[in-house]
Amino acid sequence: MSKWMPRKLGFSILSLLTATSSAYANTDFEQCKTQLSQQAVEQGVKEETAKAVFANIQYQPRVISLDRSQPEFVQTFPGYYSKRVTAWRIGKGREMYAKHKELLSSLSHKYGVPAHYLVAFWGLETNFGGYKGKMNVLNSLATLACDERRSSYFSKELVTAVKLLERESLDQTKMVGSWAGAMGHTQFMPSAYMNYAIDGDGDGQINLWDSEEDALASAANFLSQLGWQPGFRWGREIQLPDNFDYRETGYKNRRSITEWNESGIKKADGSALGNSDEKGYVVVPAGHNGPAFIAYHNFRIIMRWNNSEFYAIAVGKLADQIAGEAGIDKALPELPAYTRDDILKLQTALNASGYDVGKPDGIIGPATRAGIREYQLASNLIADGFPGLDVMKAIGVLPDELKESDGNKESE
Repeated sequence: MSKWMPRKLGFSILSLLTATSSAYANTDFEQCKTQLSQQAVEQGVKEETAKAVFANIQYQPRVISLDRSQPEFVQTFPGYYSKRVTAWRIGKGREMYAKHKELLSSLSHKYGVPAHYLVAFWGLETNFGGYKGKMNVLNSLATLACDERRSSYFSKELVTAVKLLERESLDQTKMVGSWAGAMGHTQFMPSAYMNYAIDGDGDGQINLWDSEEDALASAANFLSQLGWQPGFRWGREIQLPDNFDYRETGYKNRRSITEWNESGIKKADGSALGNSDEKGYVVVPAGHNGPAFIAYHNFRIIMRWNNSEFYAIAVGKLADQIAGEAGIDKALPELPAYTRDDILKLQTALNASGYDVGKPDGIIGPATRAGIREYQLASNLIADGFPGLDVMKAIGVLPDELKESDGNKESE
């Protein structure tokens, strides 16, 4: 939307376009449903099941809107972490740990995944089942399957979901989840449900909505199949030496624990990191002013569940605290809420200064971090590749939040 367009007029036009698009989509949606129903039958779903299921599937324009929408704000680690690893989640996690202690112990013994990690995943995904989503999964998947952008992927997930409904005698109306089709206590996509979910309560059905035992057992099996390494941590918080070269961070710079120990890295409490052939890499999610972590093999397994370093750290630290360990030792830095426009301006300024970050898109990706790092090196700043306020101010980009704050001070 253009900046000069009045907000009300902009919303009116957007509403009109959405309505027109929805009408057009519904015209083709019935034909698409017929094709998907035939596809399900060809892949083994009973014809009567497919007929009954697809007759009740409805197009959801909101799903397309959510799929196309981009967040106004750019998530920073302090904001992400503080909303997810909370005192409530830690306390509730310990309560759920105690509730399912016997089951969790047996799952840990069988699959090698410690109980506190299973509970942490559960807590982050759905608040221990408190919020599993509100959108009908089959409606969402069918809407996305009939959309050009990722039709092939969601067509497969939809057919798999119908197979699950038939196999597990699920109620179509109770199959609710996220707008993208993630389901149940553990928010499994249909393919993960089909391939990794197991019967944890012994009732002969795998129901990730109604059975906490099924959900926990399925999470343990999933992580084990992804390659969880029994007996090892996810990682830990560390102290970096004053002369640390931040170009040595990231997955490409994996080294043995012994090597990192010899480089001067210590545990968060200042004790020696120790000696081991296990490899790890350094993560600084909030730049040099924030906490630093060393990430091990199991950190990457967590990221196979959700491909986000923020998420993996949150799972790891929530699990640690459910098990009685302390939280993050180093205080999270205070950062303004960056908007996508702030990052667009930063990227544009970096390109204009000769630091190629590609086409500005408002997303902090590898190219942007590399450009920031080169700019920091040339400007005698700590080269952590993070868009801290020192970088933003040095290159002449004042975040919108700070502009508003300055404006309020002037008006006072």
